[in-house]
Amino acid sequence: MLSGDKRTVQMNFRVTEGEAKLIRKKMSEVGIRSPGAYLRKMALDGYCIRLEIKELKEVRFLLRNAANNLNQYAKQANTTGAIYKNDIDDLKRRLDEIWELMKEMLNKLSKIQ
Repeated sequence: MLSGDKRTVQMNFRVTEGEAKLIRKKMSEVGIRSPGAYLRKMALDGYCIRLEIKELKEVRFLLRNAANNLNQYAKQANTTGAIYKNDIDDLKRRLDEIWELMKEMLNKLSKIQ
């Protein structure tokens, strides 16, 4: 909708009690409270998706930590010429953890229809 446009055309349709219940359930699942907003979104775009990003926030946190550690290891290597095996193993463990979270998220996303 353009910024100056106003919604002047009204569209109405009837549903059964069961359909209304299912519509309200689907609205709740995607976090939309307004039936008009939900039905407009569905009519124009065909679907509504609400992604829970709890895992994504955790991945972002772990990636930041891994990147910070990698920078510290690089600085240490440039300063002393040495890298410790336990530091590399720790970084590998963190990256494996990130990879597992990413696989979980991709699995959840693949189930969206």
